[in-house]
Amino acid sequence: MSAYLDTHTVARIAHGRVRLGRDATRLVEKAELLISPMVLVELEYLYEIGRLTLPAKDILRKLESEIGLRVCDRAFADVARAALDEKWTRDAFDRMIVAQARVNGLAPLISSDEMIATHYPRAVW
Repeated sequence: MSAYLDTHTVARIAHGRVRLGRDATRLVEKAELLISPMVLVELEYLYEIGRLTLPAKDILRKLESEIGLRVCDRAFADVARAALDEKWTRDAFDRMIVAQARVNGLAPLISSDEMIATHYPRAVW
């Protein structure tokens, strides 16, 4: 089973500042952990504007070795087509991140974002 992590979950785990809920903790312990490539782009953006202290490549390297996190290799065109249906947000990052999980068989998405939880039935925290 695969589970996706959203940007803020990845950032919190990388910086040691996360307390996952019970369901999310179970997924982290047993699922193959994936991120959308858009998570990397958003992490780098947050680093560039000074909201993160590590660049995206360093965060990915750290979490690859610590929790086995990897970037999903689903075709970008498939995810972009799915993102066209995510009309509940104007945030391009959230659209793509949710679409990535959706096209992977409605995979769980570990996120504390209330908007995502409201609009994606497999959001877990």
